[in-house]
Amino acid sequence: MRIDPNIALVYSTDGGKIDQPKETKAVPQGDGIVRIHKDSKGRKGKGVSVIKGLGLDEKELKALAQKLKKQCGCGGTVKEFNIEVQTDNRELLKTLLEKLNYQVKLAGG
Repeated sequence: MRIDPNIALVYSTDGGKIDQPKETKAVPQGDGIVRIHKDSKGRKGKGVSVIKGLGLDEKELKALAQKLKKQCGCGGTVKEFNIEVQTDNRELLKTLLEKLNYQVKLAGG
């Protein structure tokens, strides 16, 4: 009998609802330098600053993103271990991250 990988057991009469183990993503390790990129692709010309290379897990990234968004007075999100802040003021982000003892470089245009 073949087992189809697209079919998962959801409920069993023996034990009830079956919980699937959640996969945790590995935190990418960088070279110790945080880079701030300017990006506007796919955003209808609106510029965002993408912060890469922090080496933090998702919970710590969300806390740091919330702190940066409050300091900048703008919105943002965490995607794929990167922080996207909806501002073009990369110098302010650089100074805020340097106060938190990160080595920061401005990358891109």
